[in-house]
Amino acid sequence: MSMDEDLRPEEFAEAASAAVGDVIGREFAEVASTLGGAGLLGVCAAEEDGGMGLPIAFAVPICQVAGRLRLRFPVVEQALVAKALAGTPQAAELINGERTATIAWHAEHQGTAGHAPYAADCDWILVPDGDGAALVACDAVTLTPHAELDPESPYYSVSLESAPILQRISVQRYQALREEAYLLTGAYLNGAAQGALEYTADYLAGRVQFGRPLTAKQAVRHHLARMKLLNEVSLCAIARTVETDEFDATRSYKTAWAGALTNALFVIEKAIHLNGGMGFTWEVPLHYALRDARRIEAALQGSATINAIGQNFIDAA
Repeated sequence: MSMDEDLRPEEFAEAASAAVGDVIGREFAEVASTLGGAGLLGVCAAEEDGGMGLPIAFAVPICQVAGRLRLRFPVVEQALVAKALAGTPQAAELINGERTATIAWHAEHQGTAGHAPYAADCDWILVPDGDGAALVACDAVTLTPHAELDPESPYYSVSLESAPILQRISVQRYQALREEAYLLTGAYLNGAAQGALEYTADYLAGRVQFGRPLTAKQAVRHHLARMKLLNEVSLCAIARTVETDEFDATRSYKTAWAGALTNALFVIEKAIHLNGGMGFTWEVPLHYALRDARRIEAALQGSATINAIGQNFIDAA
């Protein structure tokens, strides 16, 4: 795509808000076809496959909107797989939403992998192995659900056995996908925190005690201010990490992701707390954001990633 110099990633947020808002509550396949028809699944995929060929930064606002609106669909995984499969028939089908794909983030041992979200609903799954990653049909593998983090949308372990491989991507391309996953899931986490904060602010503004809304109370305002600050810090960190540094070198996305994760968990858990007893009910949607955040933390090994960042900082000192 010949990009206009004035084209900015933020401009995709409005289109994403309209499309994602329109599909909330719809069937899984309908979500895919609608988002594909709106062009949101192939923003960074190759033009030859029907994508827009834009840098990965242009997918950031889309993932952030998906998190803010609590979209129950593997938008990050689908976008990454569509980009990684450049030049294949499967990429085009993912871009237009005809097919859906997820990723098993953990290679556990020979022939098995884990932490694949929405695998029971998807057509294909990308499974890492020693030679990169293989794309297989979900109905050709054995899926084992794990409902510890989310009883409604469990993640899955995958046993390949003798499943036919539809496509394969190289080690280098899979490592690039993993790195970009930190950026896009970081944006999703920040969006989830933003959505929780907005929901809570609206609730507290309409909740009246002793003739005054709860937002008039100083203690409540302090909580909201801190939540907003953390949310903005993550937003700025993500925006900064897609730019090159002062030596024109690319930055790692992991540090921004670690901050987005810890800040999002604080904001979402505080939002549940500020909603009082309602914050722990099925009627209040904040627990969906918390489930997603914990799922992403487990999938990308949050503790190990954060520890590695700290160790690298110490070694470089």
